[in-house]
Amino acid sequence: MLYTVSEVAKILNVAPSTIRYYDKEGLLPFVERSTGGIRVFTEADLGWLKTISCLKNTGMPIKTIRLYVESAMQGDDTIDTRLSIIYEQRERLLEQMKELQLTLDIVEYKCWYYETAQKAGTEKVLNAMTLADIPEKYHPIIEHLHGKAE
Repeated sequence: MLYTVSEVAKILNVAPSTIRYYDKEGLLPFVERSTGGIRVFTEADLGWLKTISCLKNTGMPIKTIRLYVESAMQGDDTIDTRLSIIYEQRERLLEQMKELQLTLDIVEYKCWYYETAQKAGTEKVLNAMTLADIPEKYHPIIEHLHGKAE
């Protein structure tokens, strides 16, 4: 089955201009054109576009995605290059996930903090608490926010 830019955009949940931009940036060297010059996409092209979208969603720069695609088009001689690109991006993602986890942990602590204050009708109840009164899972967050736990 063949797809148009609009159909592919709908499948990927992106604007058609995104697909055209990818093409303009050299990310779609595999895409064929009809006799009228219209881009036509195959099922295999959809797989590539999904991979490109995934890499873009990881924050990978267009330049690096282009290198990845160009390397893939060259074949097996570039497996090491592609693996290196993917490993590097995985490391960036793992670091982002650590940062997001810390952010979530702080938000969870703040939920507990304000729920506790809400039940007591005041934040003063929290000021009177010792570290032993606070759930242990929040101790690392308190230390992160306020320095050494008291």
